[in-house]
Amino acid sequence: MGFGVASARGTGIMDGRGPDRASPGGMIMTHRTTGRRGGMAVFAVALLATAARADDGAAAAWTSLPPLPDAEGFAGAFAGVSAGALLVAGGANFPGAKPWDGGSKVWTDRAWVLDRPDGAWREAGRLPGPRAYGASVTTPDGLLCIGGSDTGRHHDEVFLLRWTGTALERDAWPPLPAPCANLCGALAGRTVIVAGGEAAPGAVSAGTNAWALDLDDRAAGWRALPTWPGPGRTLAAAGVQGGEFFLFGGVSLAAGPEGKPVRTYLRDAFAWRAGRGWRRIADLPRPLAAAPSPAPAAGQAFLLLAGGDDGSRVHLGTVPAHPGFDAPLLGYHTITDTWTPLGALPAVRVTTPAVAWHGGFVIPSGEMRPGVRSPEVRLGRLVARKAGFGTLNYVTLAIYLAAMVLMGASFTRRNRTTDDFFRGGQRVPWWAAGLSIFATMLSSITFMAIPARGYAEGWNLFLANTYLLLTPLVTLVYLPFYRSLDVTSAYEYLERRFNAAARMLASALFLLFQCGRVAIVLYLPALALATVSNIDVTTSIVLMGVLCVVYTMLGGMEAVIWTDVAQTVVLLGGAVWALVTVLVRIDGGAAGAIALASEHGRFFQSVPWTFDLAVASGWVIMVGGIFQNLFSYTASQDVVQRYLTTGDRKSAARAIWTNAAIAPVAQALFFAIGTALFVYYRQHPERLDPTMQNDAVFPLFIVRELPAGVAGLVVAGIFAAAQSTLAGSLNSMATAYVTDFDRRFRPGAADASRLNLARWLTAVIGFAGTAVALWLAKSDVRSLWEAFLNVIGLFGGTVSGLFVLGLFVRRANGFGAIAGGLASAAAVGWVFVHKLATFWTYAIVGVVVCVAVGWIASLLRPAPAGTDALTIHALRRTARADSRGDAGAPT
Repeated sequence: MGFGVASARGTGIMDGRGPDRASPGGMIMTHRTTGRRGGMAVFAVALLATAARADDGAAAAWTSLPPLPDAEGFAGAFAGVSAGALLVAGGANFPGAKPWDGGSKVWTDRAWVLDRPDGAWREAGRLPGPRAYGASVTTPDGLLCIGGSDTGRHHDEVFLLRWTGTALERDAWPPLPAPCANLCGALAGRTVIVAGGEAAPGAVSAGTNAWALDLDDRAAGWRALPTWPGPGRTLAAAGVQGGEFFLFGGVSLAAGPEGKPVRTYLRDAFAWRAGRGWRRIADLPRPLAAAPSPAPAAGQAFLLLAGGDDGSRVHLGTVPAHPGFDAPLLGYHTITDTWTPLGALPAVRVTTPAVAWHGGFVIPSGEMRPGVRSPEVRLGRLVARKAGFGTLNYVTLAIYLAAMVLMGASFTRRNRTTDDFFRGGQRVPWWAAGLSIFATMLSSITFMAIPARGYAEGWNLFLANTYLLLTPLVTLVYLPFYRSLDVTSAYEYLERRFNAAARMLASALFLLFQCGRVAIVLYLPALALATVSNIDVTTSIVLMGVLCVVYTMLGGMEAVIWTDVAQTVVLLGGAVWALVTVLVRIDGGAAGAIALASEHGRFFQSVPWTFDLAVASGWVIMVGGIFQNLFSYTASQDVVQRYLTTGDRKSAARAIWTNAAIAPVAQALFFAIGTALFVYYRQHPERLDPTMQNDAVFPLFIVRELPAGVAGLVVAGIFAAAQSTLAGSLNSMATAYVTDFDRRFRPGAADASRLNLARWLTAVIGFAGTAVALWLAKSDVRSLWEAFLNVIGLFGGTVSGLFVLGLFVRRANGFGAIAGGLASAAAVGWVFVHKLATFWTYAIVGVVVCVAVGWIASLLRPAPAGTDALTIHALRRTARADSRGDAGAPT
């Protein structure tokens, strides 16, 4: 896995008597350190290419790139990326004689470009003048060079360097509010943030300034941000992870004897997020200044500090025999707020940027010891060390998979009609149907994503558990219509209430979404497992996909439901075992975990209680959760189909209530796992893998920490979650197509022909989804595929709005339904494109607009005739009929 680094910056240099600033003249050096008293500095061991270890962890692999075409090299150069090429410009060195021989520092205006790692450096052009020790920020438009110094002064000038492939272009940007050098900077979203530095050569105070520039509103210039709650600093390091700006270490300045600046090395650190301001984070394990910056981002939660100066060798002065700077590769984990040393570096360089390039980060040139630069350029990449899965785990997983295939295949002979294949002959017990509803809604993505949410953010999303609120509505209003109409597809209701167009539109949207979802449900868990273990992505996809297709095609809905029952037991049993294991390994046990998690806001403490629709506040999540779940439980074929598999309506209602009782408890279980993982990895940060995505944190714990055999069981739980969702999707898609489309296109076809078609559709869709998942694993189009799913998924509110319109608006007609559906889709699309509100509001907008526009549009046409029996107003009559034993159709 690669790195995502948002920006780069230049630092000050390290000449003279120890680390020195980008200014002429001497300074008095002291070695004092400051930091948070009792601040956490957690040390562990990790693997580096130059320092191997036996433990599971990450390795940094270093590649030597062509050296800069200057024998001395440079410190304080600007560096970044433009048009895919690496740019290095400016800097300073001692080209004639070293400082101990009376040499003078010389600034340069030269710029070089490297098109590819195995290419050769070319001189690209010149800067507007000799310049070094500014901040470098890579933007989508090119390399932004901010401030800096030359021989005589510090600058406020800001300019963009853009490589066209043949020439270096330069554009003037708004200047800084004041001259500044040795500042650090980074790009947070579309905002450039710089902090600290010095206003003039020989300054005896470091900057407390923090300035921001919006890339989308450059004309407004730089705006001042509040100052972090700590001393001013220069030679600090910056970084961005998850949209948050981080400020690490540096040195503070004070006037010493004779008025010369005295440094104090810092180890404190801070984070800034728009709308929240600054917060203090864990201190660095040791003071650190002039580290390559910005800190490269690894995975979704790590920032790396690749060296720097801790001030421990200041007393050696500037001598030829100086051993150089000593600092390890440090990893800061933004979620657990912990530091982990990741081993020694092949060579420590300071006062040089770190630049994200070609899946890693480049350390171009820089200072190797006071007064001495190096032209070497290195590219570092983190490489995950994967845990072995083990024979016993594979055996456990194989037993589970074989059992699922045998169980599913055992129902083959019971599928003689489409009713058997689609509705299980309506002979499924209510409790099994309820467990199947639960298993269908709990996908493998959820199995991993909920613990990841609890681990990274807390229990905020638990507020979306609205099943108990919706269940009375489903059982008392929707279910009677589905059962009394004796439907096979939920969308049959829309044709009877409105017209064929409404039915086919809703069914087509369902089919499109499910087709895309099949591939993602297979691909994401396979990817997560492959990230942290030696389980191959292809193997996981094929095992989950092909075997599930086989038993679903052979056994139909009964196979789906009964394998769901077994899979529910496996996945919940594995989850409970995992939670107990985590708690046992936490210092202080469950009580200690609750206390530490509460201290760090990992329950509901961070939930904002505002009515701002652009924020995922508690109110928005709860109300949005109701409307999102409204689609799943009232208008999504894969869930509604389970309501039709029991012998009567009363049993179906029990099944729905069974899911409502289990789902919140299961959600709490998975959030608890996430909370426990947060505490465990805060206590043991060395066990984290810096390269992983947050969704892989539960699989990481499973394969690395659980005993052999047990890990296989819990991985089987991930497979079970994937297969339960996949089986339900395959059968419901076959049902929707055959019922909503094939019966219309082939009205005279025999039931046996449709049964064969349903089997073949199950196989074709399943194998196609597996093939697409394999394609996603081999290509770089996952983001495009997920974007497709997100767009299709926007319209769940539109579909559920059609059902609400039909059931609750007596005056609604077919014309109004189509108008409402189109208006709803357009409204949701408008909110999505213009980012007017959080995604939790999309379903609300979809339902409300569909119902409102549908009602108004219906007034333009005559009232529908003979549809009262299909609205809520007929429920009382239906209830009376039920009291006599039947509602006119099988229930």
